[in-house]
Amino acid sequence: MYSGFLSVLEDKASPAHSTVTLIEEEQEDADPWDMPELKDTGVPWSALDTRGKVLRVLVSVGKFILLLGFLYMFICSLDILSSAFQLVGGKAAGDIFQDNTVLSNPLAGLVIGVLVTLLVQSSSTSSSIVVSMVSSGLLTVQLAVPIIMGTNIGTSVTNTLVAMTQAGDRSTFRRAFAGATVHDFFNWLSVLVLLPLEVITGYLYVVTKLIIDSFKIESGEAPDLLNVITDILTESIIQLDESIISGIATGDPEARNKSLIKKWCQTFTNTTLMNVTVPGPENCTSPSLCWVDGNYTFTLKNISETYNVQKCKHLFVNVNLPDLAVGLILLALSLLVLCSCLILIVKLLNSMLKGQVAAVIKKILNTDFPFPFGWVTGYIAILVGAGMTFIVQSSSVFTSAITPLVGIGVISIERAYPLSLGSNIGTTTTAILAAMASPGDTLANALQIALVHFLFNISGIILWYPIPFTRLPIRLAKSLGNITASYRWFAAIYIIFFFFILPLFIFSLSLAGWQVLVGVGAPLVVILIIIIVINILQKRKPGCLPAALRSWDFLPLWAHSLAPWDKVVGVITAKCCCCCKCCQISADDQEPRDKESVGNNNTEVYDNPAMSAEKETCIGHAQGQNTFRQNS
Repeated sequence: MYSGFLSVLEDKASPAHSTVTLIEEEQEDADPWDMPELKDTGVPWSALDTRGKVLRVLVSVGKFILLLGFLYMFICSLDILSSAFQLVGGKAAGDIFQDNTVLSNPLAGLVIGVLVTLLVQSSSTSSSIVVSMVSSGLLTVQLAVPIIMGTNIGTSVTNTLVAMTQAGDRSTFRRAFAGATVHDFFNWLSVLVLLPLEVITGYLYVVTKLIIDSFKIESGEAPDLLNVITDILTESIIQLDESIISGIATGDPEARNKSLIKKWCQTFTNTTLMNVTVPGPENCTSPSLCWVDGNYTFTLKNISETYNVQKCKHLFVNVNLPDLAVGLILLALSLLVLCSCLILIVKLLNSMLKGQVAAVIKKILNTDFPFPFGWVTGYIAILVGAGMTFIVQSSSVFTSAITPLVGIGVISIERAYPLSLGSNIGTTTTAILAAMASPGDTLANALQIALVHFLFNISGIILWYPIPFTRLPIRLAKSLGNITASYRWFAAIYIIFFFFILPLFIFSLSLAGWQVLVGVGAPLVVILIIIIVINILQKRKPGCLPAALRSWDFLPLWAHSLAPWDKVVGVITAKCCCCCKCCQISADDQEPRDKESVGNNNTEVYDNPAMSAEKETCIGHAQGQNTFRQNS
């Protein structure tokens, strides 16, 4: 795949306009996955006087406080982002859950779990909707299992999007994107194995049912850990009534016309025994509480009336805007704050983690225990990931926080993998505690669904972690990291395809019925398996294949290489940039000609030769326009 790309660049681009030679030299000298050395360019500690040492300590403390502040804002922005997605797509998520005929298809249930979690950006919210539907009898626990699997996949998109903010540096982006997608591959591979197993045997349902029946579990209270700190800020910005989404999913007609934005934070419900008229004696609450007066039948009935006591105090409580408008406003602001905080966190970490400090931290995080206990290190990392996720109460927050650390080289991919697995366990333990806080009538269902989520992740870890050979997600993530480092636009294609196009495609086939799903999906799966097998044989045992299949050269270049597509993307990007630059150059036609000539003679470096060619065309076109204007 890469050979065609490199040969095209070498033939058509001059050395001044291509960095391929530099990249190849770097790759020959060092493994791109080696941990980079964060060198300390400042004055050594021993060379500082007393005033300099005090100043450095104060600066370091100040940076640490700033780091905590930016991390706090980062976590709060993720919370606001989740609220924004719920405002934009929460009611649509409730509508998706309403079609029970589609939910009876396990594959459709899986996809619905992915799509709903993408819409609300919270696996906890998705799970709470499922619990509400199971408790109301609209959904059985067996049908809810694939949906829970889907929520596990949908929640992993957040840290993948966070990795996109580090696309500026090729090496950093390679590590960050691989560190984020190792979580994705674990979830997808676990589903590929466990979903068919669940459909055939009901393994997750049966085991969790035995656990629920074996223990008499009483309801309690779920702990608030990090939320105690973050709610101070987030609840002053927006508060949502998440029961509205559950109401829509369970078919409550009144919920559809209500706003998700919470207006009243304190209410009082008064229940009074009142005389009411009913159509007939059969509608009375009790024969002893029923009497007839002429043509009217009366009975005594408890009437509940809710009074609004105190309004909420968030920013949007008195704003007369629809949920969609408020959601879009919060979405834009939260994304701005999130990206800004992430960039500043990375900058601060780069300035703090240098020299001996970086060496110590990297050694603590990435060094294994001495032989023969080296295998224990990964399991301790899993426990650390679970504990940290339990504290922050969100796997998205934890994995998004370690993604930039992987990018700058503080944490290796091999260590980020067990930390991500631990975050999956941590978020399910939080869900179990939240389920135990459920009312008595919904406790069993809520707890069983939370245990399904927990057992699913434990089973995935057993499949893809204990034996080094089975750690396939690491190899797949590194392969994808190498591709996205060479073709950075492919990262966006990956996110759009695997988290939007593929789920929507499967969901559309599911709506058409089992026959269409099998008729279209089965041939595609068979073709995909054949391609994977041929690829493996080409690398390991090419002699087993016919001569024609020992490489993909018999296919057109665009069918087995990203290089032609990279040219297309480069040309489109150059065209867009050209239009902007042409307008800019035309507007600056009053500038001296010597500046223009100096600008044209400057040597610029491009990864894609189409960029340089298009720029020269653009400048020539703009100069032609200027000449025409001067002559006229």
